[in-house]
Amino acid sequence: MDETFFAERIASLRNQKNVSAREMSLAIGQNASYINRIENHRALPSMQCFFYICEYLGVTPSEFFDTSNPNPEKISRILQELSSCNEKQLNTILLVIENFKKN
Repeated sequence: MDETFFAERIASLRNQKNVSAREMSLAIGQNASYINRIENHRALPSMQCFFYICEYLGVTPSEFFDTSNPNPEKISRILQELSSCNEKQLNTILLVIENFKKN
């Protein structure tokens, strides 16, 4: 992993959240250009800032590094919602997902 990975992953997750680099920088308590500097390969976050970034993006550090999951925030939200469904609802949702995958 290098700064290219951080730059691309942060940009991707930030864009999914539909926020600007400036807005995100300020929201995590940094100067307005902080995320822009990371995305332009001019800086890497400290460990503490990395945790703030993950929290802001709604992902765990593990999900941040899991490039096989391009939408970790949405998957987490879906799993949270599914945990409150009963068996019949889960079966229905599973059928819907299976039908989506067939098409």
